[in-house]
Amino acid sequence: MATPPSSDPYARHVLARMSDLFTDEGTPWARRLWDIGSVLALEELWEAGYWQTHGVLTPAACDWQRNELNALIGPDRGLGDRDLRRELTSLLKNPLPDPSPERRRLKEIIGHVRVGYLERWAVAVNVPVDERVKPERFSRTVASHLLDLGYSASHLKAWAKGLYDARATTADIADSAAGLARTPAQPYEVLVALERVPRRELAEPLEHWYDKGKVIAWLREHGHATSGVRPGGGFVYRFTALDPFSAAEQARQMVERMTARSQFLRRDRGGVEPLPHIWVAGHPQPIPLDPPARGADVLTLVNEGHLYQVAGTRSRIDDALELAAAVNRGPMAPAVAGAWAAVESLLTHPDDPKGENERSGKAVAADRMAAIIACSWPRAELTALAHHHKPRIKDDLARNIAACTTNQERARLAAGALHSGGASALDFTGASTKYSDRPAAQRMADLVQNPRPVLCDVAGAFRIALRRLYRTRNIVLHGGATQGVALEASLRTAAPLVGAGLDRIVHAAYAEGLDPLDLAARAEVALKLVNGETGLSVVDLLEPV
Repeated sequence: MATPPSSDPYARHVLARMSDLFTDEGTPWARRLWDIGSVLALEELWEAGYWQTHGVLTPAACDWQRNELNALIGPDRGLGDRDLRRELTSLLKNPLPDPSPERRRLKEIIGHVRVGYLERWAVAVNVPVDERVKPERFSRTVASHLLDLGYSASHLKAWAKGLYDARATTADIADSAAGLARTPAQPYEVLVALERVPRRELAEPLEHWYDKGKVIAWLREHGHATSGVRPGGGFVYRFTALDPFSAAEQARQMVERMTARSQFLRRDRGGVEPLPHIWVAGHPQPIPLDPPARGADVLTLVNEGHLYQVAGTRSRIDDALELAAAVNRGPMAPAVAGAWAAVESLLTHPDDPKGENERSGKAVAADRMAAIIACSWPRAELTALAHHHKPRIKDDLARNIAACTTNQERARLAAGALHSGGASALDFTGASTKYSDRPAAQRMADLVQNPRPVLCDVAGAFRIALRRLYRTRNIVLHGGATQGVALEASLRTAAPLVGAGLDRIVHAAYAEGLDPLDLAARAEVALKLVNGETGLSVVDLLEPV
């Protein structure tokens, strides 16, 4: 981002956060989007009734989902403030089995909520600054809703940058987002080119098949370079999508289906080999076939030198990392299944008590992972902010940070500065990430002033995202369905969190020999004791006593 809009600090904050939230790769997990929008959450709840009837989800899981959603939608201005909200909250107070009159009414309410959702938010922020919701909530709400609608992160990042460069006001952002939500999907023509085409005679009769010559002709017709493109043939599909990147994602899923089928050939097993790009008519550049990673980073493997240390006895950590490996770039169903399997394998025990009406009691793994991640959040952000404190003229804080030998010391200095001086105590003038760092500093300033409720809210968000991953996994594995309404959103929100949790589990195992369940117990205790009589600091939540 170049020059920020100087006349509207609220808008500057919102657009800086959107830049984080719409960055597929490069945004640290602590600054990513952890939740889905209210509209999709309601659709997910409606779908859950079907899976409960078919024995895939338990009544306890659906009740938990409904109760959490009822609590979460309270501050959502997009749900109205009179009739619509009253009807919705009334429905969410009781179970919604399928079939039932209540569930049928919920479907109708969802339609009313969807129409005009962001317009109601536009009205809600068109008030004096001191009466608005915090910019963090507004940015997350708009970002999650637009992503849930089917816009790609790449398209939305360019949209947010355009608003930033145009010095958009808060009203401009709200009106533009509402306009996006009203925009209907449009048709796109997309080329998938294959380098190798085993059993070509099965492809040639198909409507979408293009031979080599026609592939090259299509590329030239649509203004794409053909130098270095060596196709053996390809398919031209027509999709309805909200932007070119979303159309390319639909084509990517077609390729995954083809390559999956090719694994079952007797001859030329796995022989379907696509070229590394997808071409969308009307879009000037080819789009990489490999999707952006979903943000599950286990940096301890590199930072502490464990990447190649695989000799010796295989451990539970090895198993979990292998199970979760698909979470970054694998097809959605295996990614969901593998990610949850890793979490469950590390954070459940045969002696775990089962809640009332629970079938397996495995959902506790989500709660334990959420506690671990919540306790790692302050250190992750405070460490980054300490490294990015770069005033034009080096001050005492910068000199003290430079003299530190550990990130724990750096984080403690940053926390102290924020506690005594607020967000402005840190100066990111010389940091390349300054527009992202300033909102992060405000979040950390709020945290250090009142740690327990902030951490409780954050842990709650993580718990919801990870329990959604568990429900989605059950729908995939027990329901045999790979088209769940929240499947893609579940991965989008949970994958970075799974990576963050595994990172802390790996660190504790190698640095202390600490079992994952013991780390979870430490985290759960820390969330209860932080900033209390023991003096436990937000910097030390996962440190041994």
